[in-house]
Amino acid sequence: MLGKKYYLIGGIICALVSAPSFGMDLSLESAVEKIIAESQDIKKADANVKQAQAQLDAVNANRWFNISANASYMNLINVKKPFDSTGMELPDNLNMVKHFLNNAEDLDLSNLAIPDNIFMAGVKITQPIYTFGKIGHAVDSVRDAISMSESGRELTMREVRYSATDLYWTAKMTDEIVKLAEKDLQSARQAKNNVAAVGRANRSNLVKIESDIAAKQINLSDAEFNRDTAYRMLKILAGIDINEDIVLTDEFPSEFADLDAGEFTTTPKLDMLSKQAKMYESQAKSKRADAYPTLAAMGSYSYMTMDESFRDMFNRNNSQSAYWGLALEVPIFTGGLNRANATVSAMNAEAARQDLDKAKKLTAEEYNRAIAQYNHLRGNLENLQNARDLAAKAYQFSEERFAAGQTSAVELSDVAAGLYQLDMALLNSKYKILMSAESVKKLGN
Repeated sequence: MLGKKYYLIGGIICALVSAPSFGMDLSLESAVEKIIAESQDIKKADANVKQAQAQLDAVNANRWFNISANASYMNLINVKKPFDSTGMELPDNLNMVKHFLNNAEDLDLSNLAIPDNIFMAGVKITQPIYTFGKIGHAVDSVRDAISMSESGRELTMREVRYSATDLYWTAKMTDEIVKLAEKDLQSARQAKNNVAAVGRANRSNLVKIESDIAAKQINLSDAEFNRDTAYRMLKILAGIDINEDIVLTDEFPSEFADLDAGEFTTTPKLDMLSKQAKMYESQAKSKRADAYPTLAAMGSYSYMTMDESFRDMFNRNNSQSAYWGLALEVPIFTGGLNRANATVSAMNAEAARQDLDKAKKLTAEEYNRAIAQYNHLRGNLENLQNARDLAAKAYQFSEERFAAGQTSAVELSDVAAGLYQLDMALLNSKYKILMSAESVKKLGN
């Protein structure tokens, strides 16, 4: 009874040790979402949009009134007697002023008392009325910059989604390649067992099989290394712990539907280049307008008080003044700065239009080529699948004949290599079909 108990405990322990470990399931859509959430490029694109919006607020602020205030306090110093704050002494020859003043015989100018505590404060308000396009074109330029940054964000989003999808299917393909390599190696080992089963094996067959096994072991090792590398990159970009096991749940489809793709018209990249040209054109107009006048309404209020004593200066000897009116500011000479800045912006606009024309041709060609590649590969997929199935049957026949000693290891190796190549070609074709469809999504309207 005690022995049975030990056997039961030992069986439970073995079951626990040999129990398979399950990794995190990761679908294509969840992988794309994780990579998008971790993408620094998208975060940078979001920051560019916010920056452009902040620039619009800064430019629009020039439309509104501006209020400025100032306040100052001064204490005059008698240079000859710095510690005498009652006034300042004047030269004797200033007494001749008395001869020019009526009834000033008793006036003593040798010591003139000047209030040395002076306080001044004021406020000024300015409201632009008409700037001849300076502000308006600048606002249009920033609005185009906002649209351009939004298109840039959409372009970045599509690029990241495409890269994430490519990374997922690449990792999935490395999974399938490892399975094919394992199956190919297992077939070679089975062939070796068949040779050993017939007793005295043919030496040439044995050497050929040993060579195939060594080569296929290397092939399997390379496939596993590529798989581990692809999985590692996928984990890093998706923000998954590098030591966590993941299981890619999406499989390569066996059939592909018709591609729903319309006629090419535009993409976020073309929209971005178009807005860029408009932005530079508005900048050029704004720079030209810098040479025009600016009409503004303005008003001002000022207060000033002074006295010999700081304590009494706010009780007497104060004055106030205010005014309002219109001001016309006209730039007369700037050394050609406005014209030069406008020329630079106009040349940038021309360069952007040239880039736009070039991008239209290249992007349209890339879009149509992706559609053509999808249809081409999809049309050949059935024939490729049939060729692979026939190669599998041929290998089965060759394997049976080899086991019966009716064929050589060289023939068996050639047939196995043909099957492996067709398996790889079928897998690669499915990968290209999926990525062609993804290219159409990235480049589509």
